Amino acid sequence: MKIDVNRKMAKQLLTKASGFLKGYTHTLNPYTGCSFACSYCYVRQMPVALFRSDAWGEWVDVKENAAALLAKELAKAKSKGPVRIFMSSATDPYQPIEHQERITRSLLEVMSANPPDFLFVQTRSPLVTRDADLLKLLGERVRVSMTVETDREDIRRAFTPSAPPIPARLQALRELAARGIPVQATIAPALPSSEHFAELLAGIVGRVCIDDYFMGDGSGGKRTERIGVRAIYDALELPDWYSRDAYERVREQLLRHFPQERVFVSQQGFLP
Repeated sequence: MKIDVNRKMAKQLLTKASGFLKGYTHTLNPYTGCSFACSYCYVRQMPVALFRSDAWGEWVDVKENAAALLAKELAKAKSKGPVRIFMSSATDPYQPIEHQERITRSLLEVMSANPPDFLFVQTRSPLVTRDADLLKLLGERVRVSMTVETDREDIRRAFTPSAPPIPARLQALRELAARGIPVQATIAPALPSSEHFAELLAGIVGRVCIDDYFMGDGSGGKRTERIGVRAIYDALELPDWYSRDAYERVREQLLRHFPQERVFVSQQGFLP
């Protein structure tokens, strides 16, 4: 699918965090739009997507002045107090266009030179391993959270056909952990998975977070309902996985392989 790429000069890069991300002072989005186009993405129901003529996933805005702007805003924010950044809340910082644009890498270069108190990197892309050198410089000030919603590739293809394969994401977690970079696997949302999912993750990471639409879409599941994701579950003949207690079966499995204090639910797992 052809992606409509627009180049823009951002007026603001660090945005005040609130609500679900209240543990952070700011959010940071290197791009607007996301070509991974995950079927369940809550951003589909936000103004940034609703007021565009093209469908979510078919366009990306590149913030060409991002690094210079972040350098100024970060210095100003740090002069006022602690700075804890969530990257990213409305896009994937390592979506395919990052291969050539390198906007996210340029932001990490700024932050490695003038570190925030904490940086949370949320992605589903193995491309994050490219920047292991910069992430390593941030030490314990950073955590890379890799979305791994399921261990089943057939399920991944049904819900997120444009996203990277699950095995590649797991390998990325292995590589980052081997470099000593703090990581977690994030099962968000908890999609249908096998009975071996937790055991697989336990061999790779020491920390997991699990979430679902009802806790994590910012509207108690209403945004997700409007998107129509339920139809995918029905087509797969797995309607019981679209429920408020579906995540519990995965959580119970996780607790058999991880210490309780290393299994985080929803907001807990995204906090600094």
